[in-house]
Order: sequence, then C-alpha cells, then structure tokens
Amino acid sequence: MTRSPVAGDNQISMAKLLPLLASIVAINPLAIDLYLPAMPIIAEYYSVGIGAVQNSLSAYLAGYAMGLFLFGPLADRIGRRKLALFGLFSFALFSLLIPLSESINTFIMLRFMQAFTGSAATVVVPGIIRQFYGKNTAKGMSYVSMIMMLAPMMAPSIGSVILLVSSWHWIFYYVGLYALLIFVGAYRLLPEAEIPTKPNTVSFFGNYKIVLGHSQARKDIATSMLAAFAFFTYITGIPVVYMQVYGVNDFWFSVLFALNVYALMTAQWLNSRLVVKHGSKNMLRIGFILAIFSASVLALVNALELQLIWTVISIFPVLSGLGLIAVNSDALILMRFEQQAGTATAVIGTLKFGVGAFAGPLLAYFAHVSALPFALIIFCSVATIFLLQYKRILYKKTMDN
Repeated sequence: MTRSPVAGDNQISMAKLLPLLASIVAINPLAIDLYLPAMPIIAEYYSVGIGAVQNSLSAYLAGYAMGLFLFGPLADRIGRRKLALFGLFSFALFSLLIPLSESINTFIMLRFMQAFTGSAATVVVPGIIRQFYGKNTAKGMSYVSMIMMLAPMMAPSIGSVILLVSSWHWIFYYVGLYALLIFVGAYRLLPEAEIPTKPNTVSFFGNYKIVLGHSQARKDIATSMLAAFAFFTYITGIPVVYMQVYGVNDFWFSVLFALNVYALMTAQWLNSRLVVKHGSKNMLRIGFILAIFSASVLALVNALELQLIWTVISIFPVLSGLGLIAVNSDALILMRFEQQAGTATAVIGTLKFGVGAFAGPLLAYFAHVSALPFALIIFCSVATIFLLQYKRILYKKTMDN
C-alpha cells in the first residue's frame, strides 16, 4: 500500500488517507443535500416562498466559489493542512449558527459564510490526490468521489428522518457536529503535503495566468463548468420536479434521490476500473455520449409530459454521463499543472460553483408547472460541451494542444 508523509515523523497509508479526503469533501454535499427535503418547511417557518429558500442554495454556491478563488492559490503557497483545519472548524461554527437565524436573510448570509470558509478545507483535496497519484489522478479522484458520494446518497434520507423526529434546525446541527468530527480526524491524520512552489516565486494572480493561459486547459475547464451547471440544475430543481410537479412525498423523494446518487457512484466505480487502461480522454468521450443521448430523452419525455417513471429512468444515465465528464475533465486539468494544483482546483471550483449559483434564479424564472425547463437547461449544457470537445468526441486520435 502506498504511503505518504505527514506532519512529524509518522506516516499514513492511502487506505486511511482516501476515506479522510472523501470525508472532507463530503461536507459539501451534506450541506447541500441534507436540507433538500426540508425546503418547504423552512419556507413555511420564515413565511416566504420556496424560491427564497432555493436562493439560499445559490448563496451557498456563490460563497463556495468565492472561497475557492481565495484559498486555492494559498494552498500552493502556505500548505494544505492549515487551510483544511481552518476550513473544517469554521464550517462547523457557521453550521451551528444557522439554526439560530431569525430571518431568511440571516439564514442566507450564514449559508454563504458556511460555504465560503468550508471551501478552504475542500480545495486542498485534489492537490493531495494529484501529488500522490500523478498520471493516475483520475483514478484517485474516482476513489474519493465514490466514497464521498455515500453522503449525498444518504443525506436526503437522513434529513427526512431528522424531520420526522425533530425540527429542521437539527439538520444543521448534524452537519456542524459532522464537521467537528472530521476536524479531529484531520488534525490527527491529514498529511502536510509538500508545498509545490516557493513563497513569492509566483504571484497570486500569476498562478491564475498560468492555468488560464493554456488553450486546451480552458476547454477542459469550460467542460467541467458546464457539467457542473447541469448537475447543479439537477440539485436545485429536483425537489421541485419530484415533490411539486409530480407530487412525490419526502420519503419517495429520498429514495429517488438516493437512486440517482447510485448512478453517480456507479460511474465513478467504472471510471476507477477503466481509466488507467483507456485514459481520461476516452472516458470523457464515453461520458459525453451517454449524457447527450439521455439528456435528449429527458427533454423529450418532459416535452410530451409523460409519467414520472420516464423522467426517473432518463435522469439516471444523465447523471452517470455527467459524472464521467466531470471527473475526467478535472483530472486532465490537474495533470497539466503540478506546480499550480491548488490554483487549478480553485479555477475549476470557482467556475463550477459560480455558474451553479445561477441555476436557482434561472429555474425560478420559469413557472414550476412542468419539468421541461429543468430538462432543457440540462440538455443545452451537454450540447454546449459537444461544441467545445467535438474533436475529441468525433476523432479518437486527436491530440491535445
């Protein structure tokens, strides 16, 4: 088993490190997915429309994007362990303050701060994976993603159980206590990975110039951003689609949501098995073909206003395809920038979560009388990926610039 250096003279095996990294990254889906079943209840508690609660998700995504922009380059300059511990502790603090909010505006502001500070913890994870996995970065990221996805699979169900036995406030207490537990684990086990650049050798914005100056990297970054936008359209819109358009109760919403997370986990498991042999470029192509076909079916069944089962069936492969697109485009980006892994992660994450923040307002703009706008936004995102990557998709032997 591969071993890696940690602070002091101790060592930690990858068998312990990968679950820890996945647990750190999992604070994000927990904070997003755990409260989805409670959205209507929170709206009623604050006497606002559900659109205002959806905007709290957009605020979370915006805060996360801004945090990544700041903390990514810092990870390349001051090290990853300190940032991770700061992020986990701050995330826990704001999580515990959210239930004390007396207005929806305070609720939204604290959600922003929860995400902003928590990004300091998650931004370090891809850089650590890049350092220890090298050219097999996509394999390491798939392992972490596969473990981490247990969080979104279980989150809505846990949220529903919490709502059965207590109030929505305990959803955020649960998130805060989870973050504190992971803080303790990170304090004991998280390695202080080697700082890839010497202080002051490259400016804060100079790192961004290096990453964004690579022409093919820009295409991969845009691909990752569009896949994320489609995914956040799903995350933001699926409570409305399932619970309001189709009238699904919170229990069956949790079941259907878990089924879709299983699709993502399956995609990551397959990627971890196949990417070393076939490469990230070929896996990216497979992901696109799966995504564009199923996104077309999703748009068609909602244009025809078919029954719920057809929407459920078509969403499953859409998410699998998006998962393959996201993990392999991210890996292709990170493998190009050994000295700027933190900055590359910040660019990817800032654009992903920044554009994701627009999913809520865009969906809210349309009347929630059908799932067609939801389906069309996902389809258009995948179709735009084709415009960026058509050479890779159509011509197998095409090489990167």
